Amino acid sequence: MAAVETGESKSAARKAGKKHKRKRRVGVRIDMTPMVDVILLLLTFFMLTTYFSKPQTMELNLPPDEKTTVEVAESNLLTIRVAADNAIFWNMAREAANRVEFKDLRELLLERSKNNPKLITLVKIDRESTYKMMVDIMDELSLANITRFSLAPMNAYDKREMEKARAS
Repeated sequence: MAAVETGESKSAARKAGKKHKRKRRVGVRIDMTPMVDVILLLLTFFMLTTYFSKPQTMELNLPPDEKTTVEVAESNLLTIRVAADNAIFWNMAREAANRVEFKDLRELLLERSKNNPKLITLVKIDRESTYKMMVDIMDELSLANITRFSLAPMNAYDKREMEKARAS
């Protein structure tokens, strides 16, 4: 609300006898209460909405020590290798590596996890491959409901296996 004060001051009454009349100044007083109410409502609204929208994160379980080893049966191990040119190869246990297209990867993962509920997926990505490819592979694992997977560095043995699969 705003209010206008129109009362004359004492100094204006004294100077009334002079020729030049001074313009009368109108006093304006603005009530700030409604604006403060609106600001507090907006502040409360934004505080509550930002609290409820939590970021989506992925939980990672890391071993307590780098020297810790985990024994896994080879029959439960699915290895996915990604080459520098983003070609994807897979194999179970000690079988020969097979090439798979990215669009068929989810179907393969669903089939393998259905056949083996104890399946652990080992993902090995070449350092020259793109980061986007690693994220896409992890997304495909998540969409296939595979929660037990591990990321490992690629070594010379893995590169030889991929070359054998390319040759055949």
